[in-house]
Amino acid sequence: MHPSRTETSPVTAPGLKGTLLAYVGLTKPRIIELLLVTTFPAMFLAAHGFPPLGLAAVTFVGGTLSAASANVFNSVLDADIDEQMRRTRRRPMVREQVSARAAYIFAVVLGIGSVLMLGFGANWLSAALSVTAILYYVIIYTVWLKRRTPLNIVWGGVAGCFPPLIGWTAVTGSVAWPPLILFLIVFFWTPPHTWALGLRYREDYAGADVPMLPVVREATYVTRQMLAYSVLTVLTSMALWPVASTGWLYPVVAGVSGIVLIVEAIALMRRADAGLSEAKLAPMRLFHWSNSYLAIVFIAAAVDALIF
Repeated sequence: MHPSRTETSPVTAPGLKGTLLAYVGLTKPRIIELLLVTTFPAMFLAAHGFPPLGLAAVTFVGGTLSAASANVFNSVLDADIDEQMRRTRRRPMVREQVSARAAYIFAVVLGIGSVLMLGFGANWLSAALSVTAILYYVIIYTVWLKRRTPLNIVWGGVAGCFPPLIGWTAVTGSVAWPPLILFLIVFFWTPPHTWALGLRYREDYAGADVPMLPVVREATYVTRQMLAYSVLTVLTSMALWPVASTGWLYPVVAGVSGIVLIVEAIALMRRADAGLSEAKLAPMRLFHWSNSYLAIVFIAAAVDALIF
């Protein structure tokens, strides 16, 4: 039986600054940053250049509130998991800096703010997509899939694919093939990105009874799956070129960065085949590059829309 959080993390009075930082910490700002990176290029593509500044600001705020709401719900529901993992055991809910009731209220307020901001500032389709993303992440991924199946991140990762759709619909008021391609890029990108983290923290996930694929299967199998999804990610990224009628900049940047992603995935697979583990397996090399890859590809799409 695990010790209770009150035994390991006594309640302290953090003060106003500490409380504010705790609430910010609940929203997981670094995740929000990555989601916004996939939102704005879709707006540039939809607008064939710069989107209206006011609309961009509304979408920025609304998208931030939406992602923050989902992350706060996740912080509360996964507090028991976070407590048992080295990289998450200092999060606000584990340290009892915010009560569960206050966090839930905060999450609901953020979600309502997102809907109102996007609904009145952009359109109600974008607002509906925002609500769908929050509910999917909280109910489908966090509550249902995460603790039950090794494919949790494959299907649960769909929630992280909504920002391009929200960005596109904020400009156009409708869905089209280009944002669906961007949706699929994020969908195929998510498993290798997350499984790299799972390989690094395999023992933590196992100790928390989270059946991530790296927990239930050998590294040789996992890295082959990561390579397959990496290839699918790159192929899907190249499909945006003819579908969105981009100029030459996007396919060149997407192609070169995609080759690097595949090379990193192959190198990781070979290290696994050689029997390397833990630090020598170095899965975080792929993890960090995958972050850069996604940002590079989406920014290239935005810049291409400005130039051509």
